Amino acid sequence: MRPLTEQPFGKGGLVVREYRLDNGLDVLLLADRAAPIVAYQTWFRVGSRHEQPGRTGLAHLFEHLMFNETERLKPGEFDRRLESIGADTNAATWLDWTYYRDNVPARHLETVMELEAERMAHLVLHEPQLESERSVVSNERRQRVEDDVDGFLGEQLYALAFTQHPYRWPTIGWMEDIAAITLEDARAFYRTWYAPNNATLVIVGDVDEQRTLALLEKHYGALPPQPIPPERKVVEPEQHAERVRAYDKPVTSDRLLLGWRACGLADEDHAALEIAVELLFNGQSSSAYRRLVVESQMASAVSADVPGFRDPGLLEVRVSLQRGHTAEEAQAAIDEEIARLVLDPVPPEVLDKGKNRLEARFFRHLRPHEGKAEALGHHHTTAGDFRLVFRSVERVRAVTARALQRAVTRYFDPRRRSVIIARPPGRDAKARPPTRGGGGRARGAR
Repeated sequence: MRPLTEQPFGKGGLVVREYRLDNGLDVLLLADRAAPIVAYQTWFRVGSRHEQPGRTGLAHLFEHLMFNETERLKPGEFDRRLESIGADTNAATWLDWTYYRDNVPARHLETVMELEAERMAHLVLHEPQLESERSVVSNERRQRVEDDVDGFLGEQLYALAFTQHPYRWPTIGWMEDIAAITLEDARAFYRTWYAPNNATLVIVGDVDEQRTLALLEKHYGALPPQPIPPERKVVEPEQHAERVRAYDKPVTSDRLLLGWRACGLADEDHAALEIAVELLFNGQSSSAYRRLVVESQMASAVSADVPGFRDPGLLEVRVSLQRGHTAEEAQAAIDEEIARLVLDPVPPEVLDKGKNRLEARFFRHLRPHEGKAEALGHHHTTAGDFRLVFRSVERVRAVTARALQRAVTRYFDPRRRSVIIARPPGRDAKARPPTRGGGGRARGAR
């Protein structure tokens, strides 16, 4: 079998090769013999965005169901067999994807293949399994969202910011939708999305490439492809005015969550936004962190991130206020720091610092086999091409001070912003100061 594409991985002679079986199963192989282990990951191109209103949470619930009985494995046997060979296994569901990961001693690679191919095509679904996992997921939702202020705020932010796009509902699902999922819903979901032609296997570690390909053909080659329904493309309408919601919650001081409409993972502006977030919010030397936490001490914590989604998501900023300070104060200070970034060109040494920190974090994540596999699988599933991993650092390095200003001006527009505030019960919201800055055009693991 000849590779469809190949790409050098770093400077140590490592090469990622992409293959495709006749049934449409994509395979990314990276032989890395630094340690006698293998990271084995199965990425399915299905997440909460592929659900329908009234049945949200189905992708995440199904992730739990995948650890149950198959035609050849009794309940619990999947986990027991992996544990017996020293494997570590888990899974996660997000907006654009669901993936299953196994870290295993290299000599047991075929055992993992056999088990993963079995549950890809031969899962058994009955009412008792559905009810058991429904109970688990409902309890998870209570703990992570309904009884957790930060989880609640994050959920409300996306529900406020999106009116049409399926990113508007939470990956874990609304509680009433989880309760409404039927056995036929679960079976139809499995038949539709869990097919070899909707999956990518990522294998990184101490493997012989040709032997691995032969084993893949043995265990996966006979699995039939399925017709994958065309996805209904939804474009979220432009937002032309800031949206604000405030909630009384059991907190001792205000919490603030800001979300600006951002861009997708493959967009050329993504790197500039990553640098902007690094300079503004992340780390003790970032300007908003210094102002809010170190100098004024109005906040105890500030953090932010840029979404790595297929479609435009939200650039999120989270602030925990100290007692005696309000979310409105923090928001005004953040607006002023953004305005400085728009108006004043970033000095070369400051821009380089932001780039260096992002680059260092990127390579730290790639050090273990699992990190390499996750980066390859995520970019291939979300952006459609694993090679974007290697262009990520190049795109960060290429960002100029002018490109940074353009991105901040475009995306940090207050008209594109949604605001969620949690405040102690009984505290009246103070009058908000005028919005400044931003320029003229300025989410379940098992």
